[in-house]
Amino acid sequence: MAQKPIAVVVGATSKWQSDGRNTKLAHGKTLDDSHLPVGVRWGIGGAIAQKFAQEGFRVVLTTRARANAAALADAIKTQGGDCMIVEMDLVSEQSIASAFATIRQEAGDPDVLVYNAGYLEGRDLPPEKELLEYISVEMLDTAMHIASRGPFLVAKEVLPAMRKRGAGSFFFSNNSSSLRGRKRLTGQSLYYPRVMMRTLAQVLTEEYSEHGVHVANVVIDGTIDSPGTRALPKSQKQPDMVMNPVKIAEAFYYLHTQDRSCWTHELQLTPFPAKPSY
Repeated sequence: MAQKPIAVVVGATSKWQSDGRNTKLAHGKTLDDSHLPVGVRWGIGGAIAQKFAQEGFRVVLTTRARANAAALADAIKTQGGDCMIVEMDLVSEQSIASAFATIRQEAGDPDVLVYNAGYLEGRDLPPEKELLEYISVEMLDTAMHIASRGPFLVAKEVLPAMRKRGAGSFFFSNNSSSLRGRKRLTGQSLYYPRVMMRTLAQVLTEEYSEHGVHVANVVIDGTIDSPGTRALPKSQKQPDMVMNPVKIAEAFYYLHTQDRSCWTHELQLTPFPAKPSY
């Protein structure tokens, strides 16, 4: 029996899932998601994991704590998919190395890696603390770990095998703040290091495309449907502005299946009533 291809989703869960950090921050409690479609309960990471599992991949869910991804793993298995959970803390170089050693040993070298990690730091600051002078160095350090250093270390773990094999996909799940520096508004994380994530994607595109590795930066330009975001007043007033993570996941799978003669290296997804960010 042929071995299944391996898809690793770094940051497979969402801080906006029913018991996520953002959900609790915005709503003050855990929300009931039993009435929501299974495809939106864990945001983009969960939808991507489900999509690749449905397409016959063995999916590796990485998260800082195994319990965060337990319900998602159960859902994938209920759908007939194959997955495993590996704990990984992107702030720790040793944790990243250990996690990928486990992945290689128990699953194999990844055919696809989707970097979907996010961070909370900055969301809890009030309107009068929007200026840089109020951002702590600790917040900046976390953002840099997740948006720049983390994907650098992850790339070092998976790209050598993809290069030697002459095939593979390395995709970044990014947002509109990667397009240019903007003032941080209330309710937003410290996002300007996302520009560095986009730059890293551009560098890796130039370095690894000729070796058969498809690198792409996906700009998700809007609010993503999930238990926590669906319950926000702005989402309920403008439901057409909320992006379906199942359809976002289909875009990632489309990128992976593109013919080499016409690879996409940056894809921007925007809900139809909105003006695309630039």
